[in-house]
Amino acid sequence: MAFQSPVVVQTAKAHFHKADLAVPHISGGVSSAADKRINDAIKKSAQKLVDSQGSLQDPNAEMIGYYEQKTNEKDVLSLSLYNYAYTGGAHGLTLQDSLTFKQSTGETYTLAQLFKPGSDYVSRLNEIIAAQIKERDIAPIEPFKSIRPDQDFYIADRSLVIYFQIYELTPYVFGFPYFPISVYDIEDIINEDGPLGQMVPND
Repeated sequence: MAFQSPVVVQTAKAHFHKADLAVPHISGGVSSAADKRINDAIKKSAQKLVDSQGSLQDPNAEMIGYYEQKTNEKDVLSLSLYNYAYTGGAHGLTLQDSLTFKQSTGETYTLAQLFKPGSDYVSRLNEIIAAQIKERDIAPIEPFKSIRPDQDFYIADRSLVIYFQIYELTPYVFGFPYFPISVYDIEDIINEDGPLGQMVPND
């Protein structure tokens, strides 16, 4: 594929009572309309995280939002938004939402769209994750059975990274359980026109 410059990722900051948020803002793509689609999706995700945390009425409540850029190359942008909030109780809670885009159009990818239509990607990923749980001696709250068809993910370093929210798979102390899966281990079921397909070539 033709070389495409990365998009520009800058930090937009928002401050309100008991909360400080840092949200990525995209510019410099091949299309201003695509940049807008990406920014609109990011804002929606950030707001969803804020809303999910609940009230900040507790006198000691606080909220901090931040992000990490995972991939910004080959027409693929993948990033994670985080929101930490203390709303009372024993400890605070961090939520994460990840978004993967086609930079040139602003399209957002679901997990299913990373794979060939009809491929049993859920079972394939389940096998890999189950093996990693055993190899890494991870102790789930309950025996691992399956990911959701829309399980959280991002793309980084030629890998698909599947992850679980805090408490979704493991106790709080373990944080977010991450399961990196090399694109070469699932190359046969990857949608070649999707973002994982762009990660396979060695150019």
